[in-house]
Amino acid sequence: MAKITVVEDDAVLAETLADNLTQEGHKVTVVHDGESAYQKIVDKPPDLIILDVMLPRLDGLSLCRMIRREPTTSQIPIIMLTARSSEVDKIVGLESGADDYVVKPFGLGELLARVRALLRRAPGRLAAPDELVSGSLRLDLTGRHAFLNDHELKLSHKEYDLLAELMRNQNAVLSRDLLLSRVWGYDYFGDRRTVDVHIRWLRKKIEDDPSNPTRIVTVRGLGYRFEG
Repeated sequence: MAKITVVEDDAVLAETLADNLTQEGHKVTVVHDGESAYQKIVDKPPDLIILDVMLPRLDGLSLCRMIRREPTTSQIPIIMLTARSSEVDKIVGLESGADDYVVKPFGLGELLARVRALLRRAPGRLAAPDELVSGSLRLDLTGRHAFLNDHELKLSHKEYDLLAELMRNQNAVLSRDLLLSRVWGYDYFGDRRTVDVHIRWLRKKIEDDPSNPTRIVTVRGLGYRFEG
């Protein structure tokens, strides 16, 4: 599906990421230091880069800036990995040229969802579909209409956006923080319970039995998964 370069000096984490990305159908290259990664990325630009901040020989922030300065690599989507979680650290990472920022430890489902989201938006990728379909549930992405058994559902804007994000990442576990980021935006600093409330409203509209949901499933301690 895509060529992905993982730049991570933790061999176990790098192997875990590579295995999971390979299972998704991607071709993965792993590099363990910044200098080697820069040369490989410039020589054979990938479709996406997963980049750790703390690297030997050349740190991730510097490498990110160098990648952005090269005409052949300036548009490659970059997901930055870091153990630093403060707002200042996130701002520095994003201003260095990263497209997304993931704090360790993170759920693999969440990271894979972020990879899919960035690849959909990347230049030169295939155009997004006009609709999302899962059994009797269908979303018209152009007209922003939702249908269940061919009957149109009355969804609010946020309910629609939340359902679309879940359906786009079917079978992946999406955390509340990720859903707040994707659906409400990076500038939204609301209570995580906002997601729970909207999930409850959605279930009343799309589930046969909202008290025993089979489409939007709660994964305790992690978030939600759309199973269709």
